[in-house]
Amino acid sequence: MAALAKALPFRVVKTEVIARTAEEAAKAVSAEVGQIVKSLVFRGAVTGQAYLLLVSGANRVDQTAVAGAIGEALERPDADFVREHTGFAIGGVAPLGATSPLPVFMDEDLLEFDAIWAAAGTPFHVFETTPNDLKAATDARVIGVRG
Repeated sequence: MAALAKALPFRVVKTEVIARTAEEAAKAVSAEVGQIVKSLVFRGAVTGQAYLLLVSGANRVDQTAVAGAIGEALERPDADFVREHTGFAIGGVAPLGATSPLPVFMDEDLLEFDAIWAAAGTPFHVFETTPNDLKAATDARVIGVRG
């Protein structure tokens, strides 16, 4: 598992119900929606580069604000692009273990929590860790994602 390779302290939980959305995951693990990490893939409008954004479940991405931090306009890719660049289907994209290296950006709002939950590669598995440990394991750059 990618988390082990990065020495990320974590605890995997198999949920009893599907956890594809932040709301479903929060309910499944009795957490606040803001504690859920949405692993969102965007495509650079000019370069075609895949970018991974780790976003608080309570937030929506302001693409203009994030584009300013990244340095190029962003597009929402289709499911095939996401799977090609991460190895995961939408709804189960994990913050670690992508099939190709991706630049990672982390929502500053996730740092407000002691514990956060992220997808563990399937719609029925999530893992708990700390924001700082996830930041270190993914080599993420912390940015604001809201406008």
